[in-house]
This record gives sequence, structure tokens and C-alpha cells, in this order.
Amino acid sequence: EVQLVESGGGLVQAGGSLKLSCAASGFTFDDVTIGWFRQAPGKEREGVSCIAVSDGYTYYTASVKGRFTISSDNAGNTVYLQMSSLKPEDTAVYYCAAAAGYYGLDKVLYDYWGQGTQVTVSS
Repeated sequence: EVQLVESGGGLVQAGGSLKLSCAASGFTFDDVTIGWFRQAPGKEREGVSCIAVSDGYTYYTASVKGRFTISSDNAGNTVYLQMSSLKPEDTAVYYCAAAAGYYGLDKVLYDYWGQGTQVTVSS
């Protein structure tokens, strides 16, 4: 059974940092893209960043480029999202998701999702 479990969310002041983790089990990382998405109240879920784990290619949406860093630990089947210079508009539930044979941030093409972790940035 494929499982994705996020952790690391919390409350932080604007300008602060958080590191989210996505622990994957039930599949290997070959030809898999792990994406981070977020959903704020009343808004659609949007793609934040993704990594093609086997070759390390990464992509960031414009609003987080230069502030967020995605990385993977193949040995532990864990993907991280280091978030720095956080802004109140980064407040959302953050989800990780896995897609086989796809690279990008189209959420409909992701097959498996975690339960989400809340990130709240106070001003």
C-alpha cells in the first residue's frame, strides 16, 4: 500500500523558516515525481514545487522561487521542502503527492496524496 505522510508544519512568524518532510512507503522512487501542493481556505489547491527523484530535476512555482528548496533522501524515501523567508500568504495546508511517469505540477496527474500538514505564518 502506497502511503505518503507529511510532517513539520506549524506556526511561524513572517520571515521565519520551516522544513516539511514527506515520508513515502509502498513504492520505490524510480521514475517518480514528488510534488508539494498547498491549499489555503477558499482557494484551489496549487502546486508549489516538485522533484523528479531519480535524476534530481526540480521545479518551483514563481511565488516561492528563491525561498523554498525541495530535496530528496533516496535512502530514506523522504522528500523535504525547506521553506524560508515565509510570508503570511504562504499560510495553507501543505500536501505532498506522488506521480509515476510525469514531471510537473498538474495536480490531476498525481496518483497518491498525503493527508496534509498545516503551515501558518503570522504577520
